[in-house]
Amino acid sequence: MSRQATIPVARPPVRREETRAGWYRPAAVCVDVIAAGLPVAAAFVEVQEPHPMRLAATAALLWPLIGVVSKRYTPLAWGDGGGLRAVMRDWLVLVGALATLRVVCGLDSVPANAFTALIPALVLTGVCQKTIHRHLLAARRNARALRHVVVVGEAPTVDAVVEQLAQRTDHEYVVVGACPVGDGEVRSGVPEYVRLSGEQPEAPDADASAVLAAADEVAADLVFVVPGRLMSGDRMRRLSWTLHDRGRSLMVLPGITDVARRRVRLTSAAGLTLLHIAPPLQRGMHTMTKSAVDRAGALTLIVLLSPLLSLLALAVRLGSPGPILYRQTRVGRHGKRFAMWKFRTMVVDADRLKSGLEAQNENDGHMFKMRRDPRVTRVGRILRRYSLDELPQLFNILFGHMSLVGPRPPLPEEVVKYNGVEMRRLSIKPGLTGLWQVSGRSDLSWRETVALDLRYVDNWSLAGDMNVMARTLRAVLDGQGAY
Repeated sequence: MSRQATIPVARPPVRREETRAGWYRPAAVCVDVIAAGLPVAAAFVEVQEPHPMRLAATAALLWPLIGVVSKRYTPLAWGDGGGLRAVMRDWLVLVGALATLRVVCGLDSVPANAFTALIPALVLTGVCQKTIHRHLLAARRNARALRHVVVVGEAPTVDAVVEQLAQRTDHEYVVVGACPVGDGEVRSGVPEYVRLSGEQPEAPDADASAVLAAADEVAADLVFVVPGRLMSGDRMRRLSWTLHDRGRSLMVLPGITDVARRRVRLTSAAGLTLLHIAPPLQRGMHTMTKSAVDRAGALTLIVLLSPLLSLLALAVRLGSPGPILYRQTRVGRHGKRFAMWKFRTMVVDADRLKSGLEAQNENDGHMFKMRRDPRVTRVGRILRRYSLDELPQLFNILFGHMSLVGPRPPLPEEVVKYNGVEMRRLSIKPGLTGLWQVSGRSDLSWRETVALDLRYVDNWSLAGDMNVMARTLRAVLDGQGAY
């Protein structure tokens, strides 16, 4: 039975559109004005530029104005990675705009050191955006700064949306009600406030009236609509008309998951709205550049870390009898096997003892993991906690077997159990680090590990690799999930 709209529901005390941004926007604007104005004024005074205060005021005005035009002061920019790419783009626009203004005003060229005064605007704005991003994520994890959503769609798709949103806490949406279309039971536990007919209603606004009643009942901020067999394009179009006429926002969920926004482009043809999804970067110049960066980075790290590598080798040798390095067969790109090297962290006959410990496996998938594995040596526990045992894999990267960033390299016995979806992890080179490394490592479930690897396979970029490597240092020092 469908629940009626008269069921008591706890209403939020205020509209979240008014409180979601809080101090973010005025703080960001103030930082931009100060970061652009003061350094420029100081630099132009230093080079004895005429009218330095006017030039500084122009920079202080242009910088936030560019931010407004590029929508850098929106919750979307703050919540999606801090908008750092937008900051760099806007900064280049600022430099070009100031240079153009000087030419138009007939002023002489400014010495290069004067334009370096614009660098604080880039740095401070980037820091501000990142700080707001972290604060916003923390607020969302504490069930604040959220937008309440009503989902409209067939029951199985409603459950799929609720499950997908519940997997992560770095977004602003929380489902508070459902309007299922046609038959079928909503099993996700979301309250069902009204059930829409499986047929196109005769009254033009019948769907919208029911959805609006449900949205009003829970004070929802917007409506998610999932297209399907019963929710056709024409029916969804009529629903959007009435919702928009009543001041309600509507979002359409196309059904694709884990696709980076940079790969998606909207276009239209013959009245159709088309969603173009660019293919993953798995060939061409990008992969060649990645390979070159991998090998150059590995060589540099080997040289810089050679004293540490020597000390670790000595510690392994003195810690327990056996070889310093452990050679293990792993599966790389397109299923090609290679010998992966690690500092030995277990007793010599660890592989033989593994069969007797299978019943104590703490991983829910194809991997074998134990928090207190009796085969691990005392030195090995320290190496594992800080991922120091992985450093010899820099030579695997140098020889082209692996990348600095990529999915976890699996064992052959794990790959034998892979299904078609899991096999996609092997479409690029495995990595020394990756999203799994910076997201919990061994504390992750098998499903979470696969999801992170597939997200990386489909959406990797050189900028993303730099971000993962920066986050890896923090994850290694923290040591969480390493055993």
